[in-house]
Amino acid sequence: MSVCIKDNIQNMNLVIGCTVGCSYCYARNNARRFRMTDDFSKPEFFPDKLRIMEKQRPQNFLLTGMSDFSEWQPAWREEIFAKMVENPQHQYLFLTKKPESVRFSSGLSNAWFGVTVTSQKEKGRIAALRRNIQGRHYHVTFEPMFDDIGTVDLSGIDWIVIGTETGRRKGKAISRPEWVRNLTDQAHALDIPVFMKEDLCPILGEENLVQELPKAFADVLEKQKAWNRGK
Repeated sequence: MSVCIKDNIQNMNLVIGCTVGCSYCYARNNARRFRMTDDFSKPEFFPDKLRIMEKQRPQNFLLTGMSDFSEWQPAWREEIFAKMVENPQHQYLFLTKKPESVRFSSGLSNAWFGVTVTSQKEKGRIAALRRNIQGRHYHVTFEPMFDDIGTVDLSGIDWIVIGTETGRRKGKAISRPEWVRNLTDQAHALDIPVFMKEDLCPILGEENLVQELPKAFADVLEKQKAWNRGK
């Protein structure tokens, strides 16, 4: 049975808003639907949500589900990373589509920095990520895919996620099986875990999904089980 990635990684939307303007952006649609902000094109920081990090039960957190890390103001980053230092029980993930716009460094072993790559012409984002963000862990999300990404330089990458576009947008991108297998084979050749999102089931068949997590994320899930048994 396939696993939903949201069951393993929880969104913590400390910042809501983005100026990238992707045609397929689910975050913008959700923000408008639920009236999360007055203007999604103006990123807004919600510091009260930092209290979520104080939970002692370990979590894998995605902190950029409704924003782009490149657009976080330096003061926001400083406050957020200070809180992360106080709460090492969690794993924290960040994503950006504009790594060329970021200059950031963190030595935290539980901070994971990633880029989204949707086409062959965006492959340079991976090198820009390694160049502009100094961190202990890197990951790449290939979702949605508008074409065959081809050969990619995954050196130094610790995890990749592959998906396809969901929703009912006219002309939405559909990932092809051979594109998914190509990326998976390249990652596995370097012993990089691969997580195929559940939305690929109609494309690949559920029995062909590869859903691997980095050891640090899997360890958190095991600690959660032990925590629940203890309760």
